[in-house]
Amino acid sequence: MRHQVKKGALGRNTAHRRALLRNLVTSFLEKERVRTTLAKARSARPVAEKMITLGKRGTLHARRQALAYLTKEAAVRKLFDELGPRYKERPGGYTRIVKLGTRAGDGASMAVLELVGAEYKAKVKKKKDAKRPAAK
Repeated sequence: MRHQVKKGALGRNTAHRRALLRNLVTSFLEKERVRTTLAKARSARPVAEKMITLGKRGTLHARRQALAYLTKEAAVRKLFDELGPRYKERPGGYTRIVKLGTRAGDGASMAVLELVGAEYKAKVKKKKDAKRPAAK
C-alpha cells in the first residue's frame, strides 16, 4: 500500500533530493521559468507554489521561512517585492508545466516550469558589426 507516499524519490537519497529541489525552486523564482525534466518539474511545483504563498503573506515570519528554504537572498527579495504583490489577488495556481518532448541524450521527458503571466520574450539577435570582417 502507498499510505503517506506522496512524491517520487527522483533516484536520489533524501538530502540530495532536498538540495536539488531547493536549488531548482531558487532558480525558478529568480528567472520565472526553468527547463528541466518532467518529473523534477512536477516535484518542484508544489514547493514553488508554497514559496509564492509565503511571498503573498509578506510577514517577517514568512520571509524567514523563505530564507530558511531558498539558497539566495536575491530570490527571497524578488519573491516578496515582485511576485507576492503580483499574485496577491490570485488564489493559487501560480505555475504551469509545459511539456517539451524528449531529451536527445537519454530520452527523458523534458518540460518548462513557468509562472503564469510571465510571457515568453524572444531573445533579440545582435547584428554583426560592419567594421569587423566575417571569420572564415
